[in-house]
Amino acid sequence: MNLPIVILPGFLEGATAYTKLEDSLDELGFPSITVPLRRRDWLVTLGGKSVTPIIEALDKTVNQALQDFNVSQVNLIGHSAGGWISRIYMGEFGYQGKKDKEPRYWKAYTSIANLITLGTPHISKEPWTQWNLDFVNDNYPGAFYSSVRYVCVAGKTIFGKRRLGTWVAHNSYEMTCGIGNTWGDGITPIEAAHLQGAENLVIEGVMHSPRSSDIWYGSPEVLHNWVSYLT
Repeated sequence: MNLPIVILPGFLEGATAYTKLEDSLDELGFPSITVPLRRRDWLVTLGGKSVTPIIEALDKTVNQALQDFNVSQVNLIGHSAGGWISRIYMGEFGYQGKKDKEPRYWKAYTSIANLITLGTPHISKEPWTQWNLDFVNDNYPGAFYSSVRYVCVAGKTIFGKRRLGTWVAHNSYEMTCGIGNTWGDGITPIEAAHLQGAENLVIEGVMHSPRSSDIWYGSPEVLHNWVSYLT
């Protein structure tokens, strides 16, 4: 049997947005569960505050999956911010976000077989996210844990330009990597979605959000691009 999959939603996204992805993975033989977040659960993290509440929910879900399926490891999928938050969760150094009273230690890398990140901005120049991402990249650069397979998936869909239809993408790319005139999924530029030492993939034509009316990373049409790494 394939290892179970835990899905961590992206920033300001709830678990219900990933129901179709869960169903598709289940059909392929991968029992899947999404961390039961609601969109409002992210509000406490706004402004670069601590992501500890999100990691606590992730930890609870992972431990429940380990118990329910009687396994020692799970596969972890992190969409958007869920990808770099997963890297904190796997880490062994104390994380003390803004307003946390003391450091927290999860050291979950031994429980993770594969980490798939979908459209994750692994770098950022945004003031409100830079502290957390600097913590991640200073302590766990690249594909840090050799026991974990890192697969980082980027989208090549929209080229950012300062014109109608691509202005939002341009601004998002610029705030993330400092360059607006580049390719990405409409939110995350390709160069920010990859990690040194990881299996870095680029899929053409996928949008960032699971709520998009177009194809996104978790659509059945594109799952084969990355799901094979979970076997």
